[in-house]
Amino acid sequence: MLKKLSIAALAALSFSAGGAMAAGGAGHIEDINFSFEGPFGKFDQNQLQRGLQVYTEVCSACHGLKYVPLRTLADEGGPHLPEDQVRAYAAQFDIFDPELDDDRPRAPTDHFRESGLAEAPDLSLMAKARAGFHGPQGTGINQLVKGMGGAEYIYSLLAGYTGEEKEEAGTTFYENTAFPGGWIAMAPPLYGEDVEYADGHSNSLHHEAEDVSAFLMWTAEPKMMARQRAGLTGVLFLTLLSVLLYLTNKKLWAPIKGKKLNL
Repeated sequence: MLKKLSIAALAALSFSAGGAMAAGGAGHIEDINFSFEGPFGKFDQNQLQRGLQVYTEVCSACHGLKYVPLRTLADEGGPHLPEDQVRAYAAQFDIFDPELDDDRPRAPTDHFRESGLAEAPDLSLMAKARAGFHGPQGTGINQLVKGMGGAEYIYSLLAGYTGEEKEEAGTTFYENTAFPGGWIAMAPPLYGEDVEYADGHSNSLHHEAEDVSAFLMWTAEPKMMARQRAGLTGVLFLTLLSVLLYLTNKKLWAPIKGKKLNL
């Protein structure tokens, strides 16, 4: 079930920290224990596939992922869909081809669609553009322990609607515990049971929000796992090199340090 937002509601779009009614301080952000967090974390392939489904059936009605190539859905460390499924998924969406001067089905070499509404921000990098955790006086100290919290911000926003509404200047605002200021112009996109997961996983609001947040973290950082492995490998090599240099230094200076000076 697609839930489209009105242009009036998108005028002060939800994901913009500077949007309407943003004054009043940061909202409440839940600290979610995502599988990809920490130096040894990794994306949950099944969760990414569920998040792709939530994005496709709900979020893509308004929001695009124009910086994400469709072929990356088959990459290891991501949703890792079979290539035939990636081709079938891509073919659902049309793209204008200047050479044909007409629309054609997308191929895996193409990117996801752009946002369907001019006011709807692209979500490709949203999990990196938003920080859920900051720290005292904006110092960012909490990020050293919890990370930036972009995925947590998206999750908290999607799950933070209280059901309260108000109208100002012809625009309806919705109370949201995560949005700065407490009121947001985007209607709740998720209610729970919005999609039917093929793997039988729970489709409660909590799980849908968590799955699509993890997927958007992957779109923003598709090579996160490879970069973490490279970093850990670099640390191990540097540690080994430091030990070898220390032992070499001891061996080279041992004859000299062992001699007594005749004065």
